[in-house]
Amino acid sequence: MAALPRMVHVRQRFSTDQIEDLPGAIHSELSRAGLEKVVRPGMEVAITAGSRGITRIPEIIRTVADAVKAAGATPFIVPAMGSHGGAIAEGQASVLRDYGISEESTGASVRATMDVVNLGTTDNGATVYFDQNAYNADAVIVVARVKPHTSFRGPVESGLCKMITVGLGKQKGAEQMHAHGLAETIPQAAAHAIENSNIVLGLGVVENGYDQPHTIGAALAGDIYETDRELQTLSKSLLPRVPFDELDLLIVDVMGKNISGAGMDPNIIGLNRGMTMDRHPNYKRVLVRDLTAESHGNAVGIGHADFVTKRLADKINYYDLYMNALTANNPAVAKIPITLETDKAAIDTAFKSACTGVAEPRVVRIYSTLHLEYLLFSEALIPAARENPALEVLDVPYAWDFDARGNLVDDGLLHQPRSA
Repeated sequence: MAALPRMVHVRQRFSTDQIEDLPGAIHSELSRAGLEKVVRPGMEVAITAGSRGITRIPEIIRTVADAVKAAGATPFIVPAMGSHGGAIAEGQASVLRDYGISEESTGASVRATMDVVNLGTTDNGATVYFDQNAYNADAVIVVARVKPHTSFRGPVESGLCKMITVGLGKQKGAEQMHAHGLAETIPQAAAHAIENSNIVLGLGVVENGYDQPHTIGAALAGDIYETDRELQTLSKSLLPRVPFDELDLLIVDVMGKNISGAGMDPNIIGLNRGMTMDRHPNYKRVLVRDLTAESHGNAVGIGHADFVTKRLADKINYYDLYMNALTANNPAVAKIPITLETDKAAIDTAFKSACTGVAEPRVVRIYSTLHLEYLLFSEALIPAARENPALEVLDVPYAWDFDARGNLVDDGLLHQPRSA
């Protein structure tokens, strides 16, 4: 077999625009939107918290809770994450704890349940469900990161409307949204839920390419859809990517639910892998080396890979994986790829599959689809990197380094803290 190509470290630069005073920006937006008009003294107010790894999310939730308290009301937190956490209340509360969301960190208690209220049906026949604890509150404030969804395109994708319908819908609601088509059903179901529940306000967060808060947008219930749409357009303009549409092999160090709802963001690895949407990027083979601890064994999205290590496979919690995949009505995302014993065996095998007969292999290694500032490029990509003003080649080509057990010797650069 041909030798693995030598690799170089490359740094990718994104817009550094970000919010410097995050609590101040949140308070300002909540006030501008009119929180004091809808949150009154004596109320109990539910605040949503989801299952994505949002930067500074405990601080964001705490700031919203503080604003609720300043209005004379009592805040509490509800997990809004569909079927994640094994579709059990304690599992969802545990996901929040892993993100640092607790009564101690936010000043608001967490009330987790999988019980839901049936709010009726949409025009296309989907039943709209709503978290029982949130429904019993006097008001609900929806907090969500807004970003492109991993499997569909529309005016609103992953954001406030999805948090209302899939997140607050719990397992039953998530199943209904997927069964009737996310792109069509989420806007209908969100409008229905807003009309038939106690949602009073939404707060959307858009992050920049370094996963730092870039923009905060708040809106009263009647304006949530439009705010979600506007923030979605902004988010798409800021989405970081691997800077090549065509590769022979993409190596992903780690996948997980805290990185993407799909484990690996298909916007990064290629939506065409098992789907019929965008044809770019188009990567011939994808190898994944590990699973985050925050995933609790839920390796949903593993089906998008062609090869994985045994280290990753040994961490899978099949109940959580299957529950997530079946709720989404997408069993393909739970299929287990070819599994190799070590990093070396996996990389050698993936390289042979992708690059046999290729004179200049195009190979990129990333830490995760959420960490794209530092990357490793094969030598064949160096000329393109030098021509791209957003890329900086950091060193000279060097050989892969494996230890005696066949695992990569990691210098830590790919996953060091982002610069912005």
